[in-house]
Amino acid sequence: MSDHAPPNAIQPITLTINGTPYTLDVAPWTTLLDLLRLDLDLTGTKKGCDHGQCGACTVLIDDVRMNACLTLAIMKDGASITTVEGLAGRDGVLHPLQDAFIEHDAFQCGYCTPGQLCSAVGLLREGHACSAAEIREHMSGNLCRCGAYPNIVAAIEQVLAGSVEQALAGPVEQALAGPVEQGAAKARKPQRAEPHEPGRAERIELGEAVR
Repeated sequence: MSDHAPPNAIQPITLTINGTPYTLDVAPWTTLLDLLRLDLDLTGTKKGCDHGQCGACTVLIDDVRMNACLTLAIMKDGASITTVEGLAGRDGVLHPLQDAFIEHDAFQCGYCTPGQLCSAVGLLREGHACSAAEIREHMSGNLCRCGAYPNIVAAIEQVLAGSVEQALAGPVEQALAGPVEQGAAKARKPQRAEPHEPGRAERIELGEAVR
């Protein structure tokens, strides 16, 4: 419950967050972002601009991507919300987009990554993006100050080219998946390549002699 709120201003609401039902007392002015971060300690959702301009706070509300900083919690009474903490299966198997982001190094500092991931999941559900240009257009509300845009687009393209049905499976569906499906998902997890030690010729070509 928010501090310094008059007792008669507090309203009870119910939300299902990452598959778990909650009954919460909130002030009318409490944003969904503050509710998630301050009251529920779900700090994966980031506060960036707090004005709906950067996308760092993107979550899925009834499977639709929205900026949590512009959403009053009281207006979403009864809604189902997925944050970045709820993208992976309950058995720890990462969402295909999370795997793809790792494989393509689609992040640097990582601050925008939760919003990028939730927005990308929403993009797949919308079904509007079928090309790199369309991905860039429909992801334009999510800013990356590190400039990892080409890698983000490549990660989303990889998932688009794969099993969209698997990509759209939420935590509940993944939790209900049989052991064969779960085993297949684990088998598809990308393996990180071992670091390559360049030979003398490569070191010269890379300019190692210039210090």
